[in-house]
Amino acid sequence: MFLPEEQPVLTRLTQLGIPFDRYEHPPIATGDEGLEHWAGIEAVHCKNLFLRNQKGTRHYLVILPVTKRAELRLVAEQIGDGKLSFASAERLKTYLGVTPGSVSPFGLIHDTEHHVRVFLDRDLRQADRISFHPNINTRTVVLSFADFEKYLATTWNVVRFIDVTR
Repeated sequence: MFLPEEQPVLTRLTQLGIPFDRYEHPPIATGDEGLEHWAGIEAVHCKNLFLRNQKGTRHYLVILPVTKRAELRLVAEQIGDGKLSFASAERLKTYLGVTPGSVSPFGLIHDTEHHVRVFLDRDLRQADRISFHPNINTRTVVLSFADFEKYLATTWNVVRFIDVTR
């Protein structure tokens, strides 16, 4: 049985003809917790940072391998915005339709006005398969990186590659 939070994601992927694998597990709020539950799942597992600029007028989703730590100053330089900080739970719900711990690029389904700009770590281009929560942190969806790019193209959000570390 699919949960209501994941149903729009799985429906969209199916409509796009994107094959995926789906896994169930206990709630995962951090990448470190995820590593335990993702053992045996062949994919680059990602963490997703939902950020805002200092004025709160722009929002960013930064996607990187769970094994990396983003240098926010470096990210801000490449994005071309001043100081970045984590957006509130209210902003997360407003723009991506998810709660903390379930941040995912699949939340872009809810960003119908394309407010969120997406930045992926360059190293992700090397991934054959990639994984994300389908808008709920008790599930993980794995798909090919090429199919992930296909999905991103359908969201009409700005998508760019950056270096999250020096």
